[in-house]
Amino acid sequence: MSRAEDIFQKLVYFGEDAIDEFIINQQTEELFFYFKQAVSTGKNFTTLHRDDRKNLAKAISGFGNSEGGVVIWGVECSRDIEIGDVAKAKVKVQNVHRFLSWLENAISGCTIPSHNKVRNHIISVDENGDGFIATYIPKSELAPLMTTTNSTIYIRSGSNNVPAPYAVIAGMFGRRPQPNIDLQLGKKLLEVLENTDEDMLYPNSIDNPPEEYVKINFALQAENNSNVIAREVYLSCRTLNYGGEYNKVRFLNYNQMDSIPGVEGQLNLITRPELRLPPRGVLRFANIDIILSPYIEEDFLLEGVIGAESSAPKDFRIYIPKNKLRSFVAKALRREDEADLLLNEFFTDFFRSEF
Repeated sequence: MSRAEDIFQKLVYFGEDAIDEFIINQQTEELFFYFKQAVSTGKNFTTLHRDDRKNLAKAISGFGNSEGGVVIWGVECSRDIEIGDVAKAKVKVQNVHRFLSWLENAISGCTIPSHNKVRNHIISVDENGDGFIATYIPKSELAPLMTTTNSTIYIRSGSNNVPAPYAVIAGMFGRRPQPNIDLQLGKKLLEVLENTDEDMLYPNSIDNPPEEYVKINFALQAENNSNVIAREVYLSCRTLNYGGEYNKVRFLNYNQMDSIPGVEGQLNLITRPELRLPPRGVLRFANIDIILSPYIEEDFLLEGVIGAESSAPKDFRIYIPKNKLRSFVAKALRREDEADLLLNEFFTDFFRSEF
């Protein structure tokens, strides 16, 4: 996970508490994030104010042409002579849902080419509809990105977005485009099944074995989010902790790949030499079955990496602490929520990936 995504995830999970921590600790703006007050309001404007649009465009260009970053909307900064710009106070974005809509509508027109990986998240919202928003801008594979507001290519320098020098721009144009492989999860399914001979989850030696268990199935897929052909696309995946001796992880339907033998619980796949994945193409690697018993004794941990020749590898993992795993399985067996809601909870709370 990149530094920028790590900051974004912290804001997603801790919400306004993370902003309070920034202010208490006098967090300085840095290479991977900065704070902005929003000029736009839901009362006097019908679209994103030109100053907010200008700041958004500079951020997309600067972070996208560098290593990615996050803009936190709704925090006032002050200049400290010794340490730089620091978080000073909360100045909430007015009508935060309207502001989010304006941000979403403005993103595609902020730079040439457009950066289609920018994401926004409402950190918190109060009873008046005001709050805070985080804008996550990952590194762009289509660099250089030029702003449409003043036709400038920015890069990050310390805590600032600065116009890129000619030598840097020349290097960006001269760099050969590389494949960018992202992980997709497809055909997610959660079932509560009876203890049948098909899976043989609970052996006969158990006194009064549970009558049911939880089965989660999903597909691991690779998407080529670049403008070049990807070759030798690969996936390595292994289960380090199963959560308990009666839990299982199965890798299925990977006959179309070259499989490289690994240790128990590990899957190593690579596409055959003649296979080429075109831009925007999607390739299915394998299906995974995760079978979960109520007998939880330890944490669950599955991790892996995905990539292609000449592309940067990207890690992913499913980590579930044992207490949360017990709670999730118990909730599923009691059928407290619909299967779709449980699936969303599972992948939102426990799945992590570098985008």
